[in-house]
Amino acid sequence: MLSSIARFLRDEEGATAIEYGIIAGLISVAIVAVLAGEDGLGKRLAKVFQDITDKLTSTKSGTT
Repeated sequence: MLSSIARFLRDEEGATAIEYGIIAGLISVAIVAVLAGEDGLGKRLAKVFQDITDKLTSTKSGTT
C-alpha cells in the first residue's frame, strides 16, 4: 500500500497537459482583460469602425 502511494506521488504523467491547460487559461484571461473594460481595446476598436462608417455615410450623402 505504501509503495503504491509513493509511486503515485512520483508519477508525473499528465503534468505537461495540466501545465498547458494552465497556460491557455492565463492567456484567455489576459485576452479578456485587454478586450474588456471601460477603455478596453474592444471599445476603442468599435469607435474606430463607427468613425469610418460615419465618414463613409457622410461622403455618400454628399456632405463632408
